[in-house]
Amino acid sequence: MQRSPGLDLRPFRGLRYAPSRVRSLAAVTSPPYDVVVRPDGLHHLETADPYNIVRLILPQAADPATRHRLAADTLHRWRAEGVLVPDPQPALYVYEQRKGDLLQRGVIGLLALSEPAEGVVLPHEDVMEEIVADRAGLMRETAANPEPLLLSYRSGGAATGTAGVVARTTELTPLLATTTEDGFAHRLWAVTDPAEIETVRADLARRQALIADGHHRWATYLRLRAEHPARPDGPGPWDYGLVLLVDTARHPLVVRGIHRVLRTLPPADALRLLGGDARVRPLDAALPAALAALEETPGNAFLLAGGDGLHLVDRPDPGLLARTVRTGLPEAWRTLDATVLHATLIDHVWQLPDDPEHIGYVHDAAAAAAQAVRLGGTAVLMKPVPEEAVRELARDGVTMPRKSTSFGPKPATGLVLRALDLG
Repeated sequence: MQRSPGLDLRPFRGLRYAPSRVRSLAAVTSPPYDVVVRPDGLHHLETADPYNIVRLILPQAADPATRHRLAADTLHRWRAEGVLVPDPQPALYVYEQRKGDLLQRGVIGLLALSEPAEGVVLPHEDVMEEIVADRAGLMRETAANPEPLLLSYRSGGAATGTAGVVARTTELTPLLATTTEDGFAHRLWAVTDPAEIETVRADLARRQALIADGHHRWATYLRLRAEHPARPDGPGPWDYGLVLLVDTARHPLVVRGIHRVLRTLPPADALRLLGGDARVRPLDAALPAALAALEETPGNAFLLAGGDGLHLVDRPDPGLLARTVRTGLPEAWRTLDATVLHATLIDHVWQLPDDPEHIGYVHDAAAAAAQAVRLGGTAVLMKPVPEEAVRELARDGVTMPRKSTSFGPKPATGLVLRALDLG
């Protein structure tokens, strides 16, 4: 197989749970590692089944090296016990998620790694070094990619190429089908026919992808590739990473904001420090209605939540924005809510360090608000950024502040894993 100038997706032998060894597939799956809300969500998943995948992606121990070794030992034991079993031959996997009217289908495979400058896989967010180091330690020790990251690409929308393979495959009996407790129904098929695989590969070789979810894992893949020099006989296992590719021309992703929890800043202090730097209005409404009001508010706007109720913050002072937001970047970047939040409010007004002790990142608005109340801090709830705005910035080589967007639905972790020793 020749290296393609675009997306180079390869089949692999997936590692999957043996249904006879677990209570149910739903009981052993998990959201992606960064969506699990600790400690409640972690404990819930750990107790759902002794073989829940969270024991691999978020092992619990006193220090990173011990955590990573624990994950490796767990993976080795589960494989030896026949809990996780390799599929008999390499495949691309068609993956479907369905909930009500929402239907998402894509293809899981091994994608050849590329640097952002190559313009094949476009990142749109910055990453945090401590998270990349942790994920690299876990993948290095386990020699595995335990969960696919989510990439989006856009075709012309025709039911040919990859879309045709997906349509034909989903008419067949799936390898597995399960419904997780969030209400999503999941189905997975293996595509092993060489002609069908080549159809997908040829189609994707013309495509460019956006990292929708998984910037830290992509950065981890690149770091681990750099640690393993190129082999004289061609690419090695560290030259590829596990991904899910979704054609958003046919299956548009849902885009939500990722919320911040200012752990050490009480709401009264947050409001006092804002002073006249922005307009602040209390909202006497339930959280869903307040979030709807936030989305309807033009310009930069945020919803503060905590023990003092809900407050809508908008109309930041233009002079303050001019002094605090970095120049020399596109206007679309300078006016992002995440840019203004961090450069103007967090750095300048509230003067908080952007580290885990002071700021948490939570995908669910209600969970963020509840966490703020529990800690005595302030949740800053965010509006989503349109996918096309994200894609345009990424094409220009401009990264957004980290944790600016949450694309979904995200693939469930635990349906198919990649062990590097299987090719």
